[in-house]
Amino acid sequence: MIHLVRPAGVDDPDRPSGGNVYDRRVADGLGAVEHVSTRTVPDGAVVLVDGLLSSPALLDETGRLRVVVLVHMPRREPWEGELLGAVAGVVATSRWTRGWLVATYGLDPRRVIVAEPGVDPAPLAPGSADGSALLCVGAVTTLKGYDVLAAALRTLDDLAWSCRGVGATSVEPALAAEVGDAVRLTGPLSRADLDATYAEVDLLVLASRAETYGMVVTEALAHGVPVVGSDVGGVREALGGAGVLVPPGDPEALSRALRHWLTDAEHRAEQRAAARARRTTLTGWDHTVGRVAAALEVLR
Repeated sequence: MIHLVRPAGVDDPDRPSGGNVYDRRVADGLGAVEHVSTRTVPDGAVVLVDGLLSSPALLDETGRLRVVVLVHMPRREPWEGELLGAVAGVVATSRWTRGWLVATYGLDPRRVIVAEPGVDPAPLAPGSADGSALLCVGAVTTLKGYDVLAAALRTLDDLAWSCRGVGATSVEPALAAEVGDAVRLTGPLSRADLDATYAEVDLLVLASRAETYGMVVTEALAHGVPVVGSDVGGVREALGGAGVLVPPGDPEALSRALRHWLTDAEHRAEQRAAARARRTTLTGWDHTVGRVAAALEVLR
């Protein structure tokens, strides 16, 4: 029997995140017994602990439990390396994350296993002739680069475009108020409404300052929607050769990439073709669950 310790708000529709989606799909796929603390996990059990809930106190549980930590994003705390070196093993959600953990903390590479996020099959978005409908998906935060996106968009007033921002606006309300003139913020959307939104847009823009993978990237590509994204963490890995990458935190570079998209029909056609090719290579959540299950077996 597999036990999963995950955040209490994993199913909160008002605070969607890639990590929450990953935890939910893995829990359901494994038929895991779910907990919000290791205290309720029985002695001797194999337990997968979401890294957001890891702390120095988890070290005390490694004698009682067979602990495997699921790292969505490194915590970069002074105690993290010692903890990850003491547990039975680590599941990382991207090759980039695995490489960072091994290089930074000197972990045994054999004990850090990658299980990349899956993606659900999706209908192909038709795209418009002028490519003017832009989309950003993620909580409205500085980490997600909404300030960078807004600054880039404000340099494109001579062109026709619209940009929607889908994600929680309550995390950094001052930032949400600041970018609201450039990005039409909708707040979080249901799965059905987000799918409908993908069907209406031409380009996903991801201006994040940090991403370990970027599930919204493969989500857009599953709809055949091209991507302009920051070259951080595992975004390049998620793109798989499709899309356009720009330096993080650089509104001028992002502006140039968006201007190229909006003014060059041949470029748009090339990017759509690349997105649709990548769409055929994406793997589903069954693959992810299988990788996690295999990791837990190896790391027992």
